Amino acid sequence: MEFAVQALRRIFKKAGAKRVSDSAAEELGRILEQKTKLLLDESKELSKHANRKTVMRQDVKAAKKSLEK
Repeated sequence: MEFAVQALRRIFKKAGAKRVSDSAAEELGRILEQKTKLLLDESKELSKHANRKTVMRQDVKAAKKSLEK
């Protein structure tokens, strides 16, 4: 999974940054990828625990809540 540098720059700019280096955008991408993988894995496990093959919105929300603890 990879995030486009331009998309990551837009995220920074929406947060108020005036200028964003490529390395800052790339580092944000790496962090988001790690966090997203954890969320995806937890969501998948929750759907499996509920005896479903389909990951549902509720799984993602519960995974987010679980990972915030």
